Amino acid sequence: MKLESDIILKVSDLAKSVTLENHILDLLSDINLAVSAGETLAIVGASGSGKTTLLSLLAGLDLPSSGRIELMGNTLHNMDEEARSAVRAKHVGFIFQQFLLVNSLTALENVMLPAELANLPNAEQRAKELLAQVDLADRVNHFPSQMSGGEQQRVAIARAFITQPEILFADEPTGNLDSKTGLHITELLFDLNKQNGTTLILVTHDEKLANRCHRKVIVDSGRIVEDTLTEGANNLATEAVTAIDENVKRTVNE
Repeated sequence: MKLESDIILKVSDLAKSVTLENHILDLLSDINLAVSAGETLAIVGASGSGKTTLLSLLAGLDLPSSGRIELMGNTLHNMDEEARSAVRAKHVGFIFQQFLLVNSLTALENVMLPAELANLPNAEQRAKELLAQVDLADRVNHFPSQMSGGEQQRVAIARAFITQPEILFADEPTGNLDSKTGLHITELLFDLNKQNGTTLILVTHDEKLANRCHRKVIVDSGRIVEDTLTEGANNLATEAVTAIDENVKRTVNE
């Protein structure tokens, strides 16, 4: 059972439709979802199922046709683009499948960019620390064209964390990578989730990646047809019990 105080993202009766050639096409219907702070959630489904549309709505990149979206206490469904942009800048990080790095900027400058736009202090130092965390300390002055796909994705991940977002959205973060690099990126994302307590919501077709998350939501024909705990949730529970046992043992020994 989720405590209301722990929930940082909640959607109720969410729907999205578009009009094509005088016909209304329903992309999403009856979406209800609540996500807690620090949780990792995978959104999976076949191509055209509506999962990327759902991610865009959850992140405030698009508006629903009806329903409510509450993110960090902000009612996104009632906001104009300027207001939603301010919420995203303050609370949200993004990782896109296509990296979307600025080719004329170095790795360091790309990572610093969101912090500078938000007028955050110590942007350069923070960017260097993040690049070190993603094993790119020796690539800070390299341009995207001088880096591999895996290195570019790691720059994109560091950029997503520069504003210290409470919630991170990722669209197929390993989709353009080979299996070895994809595994490294996966480990990196979950390490950063643990270190920073950042809520992670991702769209993926990778079953292994989905099962690393605490929860998995399956979208089919624009509806959530399944919302289940995963192996990742079981592992988290085991870690919590182990930590409690260790604390009890230390207390007894003292």
